[in-house]
Amino acid sequence: MVKQQRAARTRHALIQAAAEAFTRDGFASASLAAISRRAGVSSGALHFHFESKNALAQAVEDEAADIFGRITQEVALGDRTPLQGLVDVTHVLMSHITEDAVVRAGFALCRDVTRANDAVLRGAWERWVEDALDRAEQAGQLAEGVSVTDAATAIVAATVGFEVLGSTQEQWLSREAVARLWGVLVPRIVRQHEQGAISCGPNSHGSPRRTSVLPRSN
Repeated sequence: MVKQQRAARTRHALIQAAAEAFTRDGFASASLAAISRRAGVSSGALHFHFESKNALAQAVEDEAADIFGRITQEVALGDRTPLQGLVDVTHVLMSHITEDAVVRAGFALCRDVTRANDAVLRGAWERWVEDALDRAEQAGQLAEGVSVTDAATAIVAATVGFEVLGSTQEQWLSREAVARLWGVLVPRIVRQHEQGAISCGPNSHGSPRRTSVLPRSN
């Protein structure tokens, strides 16, 4: 049990260190030696857990996807309407990108052209947005003439743009920026009689809190 706990802590430290390195230096320039030093472990320990830098990057993406899944699961357990849930998740996700190195790196790796990848995390976000809008349409929340595809395109493009711009200008990920986005979108995509029930700001209707990264056993 002690060995398993130590292995889980080492793996967690390596994922955290790799996330910081991939975000700061990019996948190609990030050094395994520097990552192991930052994690406070030997190079041998790194290779025991991860056979290559690509495997380490995949672990970062997987951890980020797990966190994203926990965020959306919390919303599913609440009593929010589909559109309020979408607003709330957007706020929480941008907060994670700002404060959580793993989530930030997960999205950064999606757009890193030096590494072949399927942009799984971004794809998961796109699918979740589309699903939320599908549910909103079924609940009669979408304004007449607004299609799920059109609304999803606007929301995904805007939020991915926030993530990219926020990598160098953090104000793009702020609560105020996200609230302004929804302040523009809600009158255009939501039925008029539903608009008053949608709060564009953070922490509305008991929105989910930041979900911490939990070490996983090896």
